[in-house]
Amino acid sequence: MASTHRPSDRLLFRMLVRPSGWAMSAALVATMALLLPLIYMGGILDPRGDMRSLPIGLVSEDRGAPGTPEPLGAGIAASIRSADPDRHVDWKLLDMAEARRQLASGQLYGVLAIPADFTTKVQALVASAPVSARPRIDVLTSPGAGSLGSSLASSAMQQAAHTASVRLGESLTATGAGTGATGSGSGGTAAPVRLLLADPVNVSVSVGHPLGRRSGMGLSAFYYALLLVLIGFLCAGIVSNGTDIALGYSPTDFGPLRSHRPLVPISRRQAFLANSTLTVALSLVSSFLVMAVTVGLLDMNARHLPLLWGFSVVAISAVGVGAQALTSALGALGQPVGMLFYIALALPSSGGTIPVQAVPSAYRFLAEFEPMRQVMDGVRAILYFDAQGDAGLTRAWAVTGAGLVAALVLGLAITSFYDRRGLHRIPRAGSPSYGPAPLPSSSSAGDFPRQVARSVDPAPSPRP
Repeated sequence: MASTHRPSDRLLFRMLVRPSGWAMSAALVATMALLLPLIYMGGILDPRGDMRSLPIGLVSEDRGAPGTPEPLGAGIAASIRSADPDRHVDWKLLDMAEARRQLASGQLYGVLAIPADFTTKVQALVASAPVSARPRIDVLTSPGAGSLGSSLASSAMQQAAHTASVRLGESLTATGAGTGATGSGSGGTAAPVRLLLADPVNVSVSVGHPLGRRSGMGLSAFYYALLLVLIGFLCAGIVSNGTDIALGYSPTDFGPLRSHRPLVPISRRQAFLANSTLTVALSLVSSFLVMAVTVGLLDMNARHLPLLWGFSVVAISAVGVGAQALTSALGALGQPVGMLFYIALALPSSGGTIPVQAVPSAYRFLAEFEPMRQVMDGVRAILYFDAQGDAGLTRAWAVTGAGLVAALVLGLAITSFYDRRGLHRIPRAGSPSYGPAPLPSSSSAGDFPRQVARSVDPAPSPRP
């Protein structure tokens, strides 16, 4: 028994002490351990500090009041825009109808609106505080922008409204406003009135574009898109491995049992076409199953189900065929490279949890072409914004479809190039690696480790 295991122990020890046996694996693991936290954490640590040009509507419907040279609302709107020189927020001056339209199509993260009677109520408050109702500024949020996106927008709008209120209060108290309201008090203005006029505006927060109760507070679109990308990526790996097993390029293990089918010689181009065809075919089924579970079983709020299914098919196919192209081009390195591109870099640049406007500039650049951003925009438009084209669905169809075509062209070009150069997966007849290695018979099982040692060691030591 000792003589049977001694050669295999020696061979295993030789592999462990030689860097050539594990250096590549160690380098890949170290690289992923370095890149993954850098990619994930680098995009989420400071959303407020990284925020640039978050689109928010700014509406002033104030009609003014008799005796005022201009409506106060117009001045407040101008001061809000000028108070943000770094353009953390892109304040868009709109009328109320256009603001609601853009909010309902996902183009705005919120709307700050000054009502038509704002100046009138300010005058009434000055004349009869604290009896008159306070003037109001409305903050309309959009849960469809995602919980964090809606929170960032709401915080920015409330801060802007409060700052405008304080500045208006300073103006009112500086001119001695409120003396007619009380007729008494130190300096002509009673303390309660002075306190009220110091911050005269009531900020009213409400939902401008509500979602269904089972929409995950605006996160269901992100997780649905993530499912599509993950299924596409996993489908590519499973199909590729299954094809290699079926054609005899790889063995398969079922517990302790191993089988290796006869080799079927095909070109790299044929293998890529076969894998891509199977991936697209499976996307038809997997898209339906995802929708059946999320909408049918879990009761997720969703409409336009045929459109959602069709877009899911294209999304899964684009990711799957793209992963197949990377595997065909890079071999074993295709899997980690594909994971970085389709998963690691995609999550922080997708705009699903953190708005694209609130991530570092490198991720905003990636968002222009990263597949998950396009899938996210398409799913969000279908689930939250009535499948409107200007809600991101038109661009999602175009970029995702272009990605599918580009993956097919890239995969065919690379595999055809490899075939023309004679870089086939099939070894030449007579070479040591030609065909599957024969399994040892029971009579020679004890010599099998030594046979493996001879095949990997050009100068094996003599048998003891």
